[in-house]
Parts: sequence; C-alpha cells; structure tokens
Amino acid sequence: LQVPVLRPMDLMVEATPRRVFANAHTYHINSISVNSDYETYMSADDLRINLWNFEITNQSFNIVDIKPANMEELTEVITAAEFHPHHCNTFVYSSSKGTIRLCDMRTAALCDRHAKFFEEPEDPSNRSFFSEIISSISDVKFSHSGRYIMTRDYLTVKVWDLNMENRPIETYQVHDYLRSKLCSLYENDCIFDKFECVWNGSDSVIMTGSYNNFFRMFDRNTKRDVTLEASRENSKPRAILKPRKVCVGGKRRKDEISVDSLDFSKKILHTAWHPSENIIAVAATNNLYIFQDKVN
Repeated sequence: LQVPVLRPMDLMVEATPRRVFANAHTYHINSISVNSDYETYMSADDLRINLWNFEITNQSFNIVDIKPANMEELTEVITAAEFHPHHCNTFVYSSSKGTIRLCDMRTAALCDRHAKFFEEPEDPSNRSFFSEIISSISDVKFSHSGRYIMTRDYLTVKVWDLNMENRPIETYQVHDYLRSKLCSLYENDCIFDKFECVWNGSDSVIMTGSYNNFFRMFDRNTKRDVTLEASRENSKPRAILKPRKVCVGGKRRKDEISVDSLDFSKKILHTAWHPSENIIAVAATNNLYIFQDKVN
C-alpha cells in the first residue's frame, strides 16, 4: 500500500488567463481602468481609448480617437487614462503635451469633445529644448474622494482640483536637481522614462519614484517630503528606512549622495499604496519591496 507523503515545497504562484480580449489595439496599451459600475473597463493606447464589457471579449466601443487622417499631422499621443472612482460616466486622459482632458460619456458616444481641459501655462523663463519632453504626463490618478486628479511629468507631481482648469493647486518637485542634467538624460534615453504616482488611502500623502532606487513621499497637509531608498543592501527585514538626501553643490555631507553619483539604471517606475493601511509596494528593477508603517 502506497501512502502519500507530504513534502514541503516552495510556494509557486502562477497566473492563468480567464478571458482574452483581443483585436482592439494597434499600438501598445498604456492604461487599463475598471469602471465604478464593475461591468465595464477601458483600455488606452497612444491614439485610441476603448470601452469593454467584462462579459464580451470580442467587441469593444471606441470612445476616444485622436488619430489624424494623415499620420504626418500627429502632434500628441495619449499617455494615461483613468475612470472617475464614483461617477461611471466620467474619465480623464492625459497627453504627451502635458494636458489633461476630462470627458463625459453622457454627451456623445465618441468623446472627441472634452468637458474640461486642464493645462498649466508655460513659464517662458523655464523654456528650453527639453520643455516639451519633460512636460509630457506619464501618469494620471483620481483621488479616492474623486475631487482631485494627480499627474506626474518628468520632474514634478501636480495636484489639480476638478473645478479649476487653468493651473494645479499643488506642485511638488520630485528631483529638481536633474534639471541641469537633462542633456545627458536625453542622450541615455532616461528622459523618456514613465514614472507612476499614487495616493495613500486618505488622499493626504502622495508617492512617486525616482532614480537610484529612490522614491519620494509628499505630505499634502504639512508640506513635508521625504526621500527613501529601496535597495537590497540597505533593506534588512524590519529595518527602519533612513531618509536620503541628494547634494547638488560641491560640498557633500556625510549622509548625502552627490547628484553625479546617482545610478540612472536603477529606477522606481511602479509604486502602489494599500487602499486603507500604510503599506506600500515599490518595484525597483526586478525586485519588489513591501514596506509597512512602523509596527510596535
């Protein structure tokens, strides 16, 4: 009689597709957002946004199409899109020109005309060869309350009030010390990196990634910010993360890192925040770090 023997093994996690939604996009998909009605979701590529029903895999509705008749006339592309957290008819999408459009699906089947248009006028004193590239929005996120939207461009994170279209109500500098390095960042293609941004559960703190495996947190109430590092060398289990500082000038303090010694191959593009607790997930190259607020 053969009796089965229990052998301890490593946990294997495997993802298996339940449904495949095919033949809808010509270009790379940059965003997928589930609607608050939990019946539909949208997918966005460079030129189009499609609306899907979860139960119908072979058909989608095109709700935004910015493809010009002549592709040589193409001046901007869609970079990110997201549904409103509470209103199933409302969504936003951002563009490579640094603009955000809010659309209402109740007005027309094809949302070619936006309901609101968010754009900050450019400061002529900051105009440079790289202005257009660094103003491209890489991520857009609604706050959990649905009143604000957050956008990330190359150097900053901005918070917009849905009732004020002409300028953001808050602007946070993520890594302003890179402004003098834009030429070399352009040559090594880092200037085209697409960083994500996230809200915490109460919309009071925002987080986004940077280079050298740094990630930044900004407290909207106290206006304090902190730079933390996700690395295998410095991250022992249950160890408290020490704030990091980048020095721009010639003199460098003991605990500071020089802007010239930053590693641009180590970058944190993807971050996530637990919907209700202070637990964050940070993806640094091929490592995933999970950090938790200090537990007694």
